Amino acid sequence: MGQTVGYKLNNGLATIADEEAACKKPEWAYCFAMNIKGADIKRCEEVACKDPAYAHLFAKDIKGADINRCEEGAYKDPNCAYWFARDIKGADIRKCEEEACKDPKWAYFFARDIKGADIRKCEEAACKDPKWAYQFARDVKGADIRKCEEAAYKDPKCAYWFARDKGQILKSVER
Repeated sequence: MGQTVGYKLNNGLATIADEEAACKKPEWAYCFAMNIKGADIKRCEEVACKDPAYAHLFAKDIKGADINRCEEGAYKDPNCAYWFARDIKGADIRKCEEEACKDPKWAYFFARDIKGADIRKCEEAACKDPKWAYQFARDVKGADIRKCEEAAYKDPKCAYWFARDKGQILKSVER
């Protein structure tokens, strides 16, 4: 019985002859392009970009990757859209932000970490969850403290954290 392409890729046994088998799954296509000299980058990219995580990794790690194609794949998931905007030079920040803001957690990280983020748009999304509203107020320069406070107070634990840290949060407004 022959070895699977996944086994071959994981053990350094894959060759250019394994490309067709590798291009059946996003993970394998990415690993193949990453590790096999002479791989058809465009073919591997087409498969890898069907999965948001591998679309991000492909753009990040594979020389000659089509950033626009990879971005189309990556911003189908809030998490991957954030990482794409953070890691890939030339990423379309607005498109990535649109997807990241579909999840309060990634809206918070986007506002905190991505230069040029629309703070109000990210804040609106982050404030849909009390935990991320609290963290937004605490960590994001330009946050509307009152709006975040109102959202955080919808959960007793977050209300406690906000009340406990309010002095520090208000001082940080001067950042």
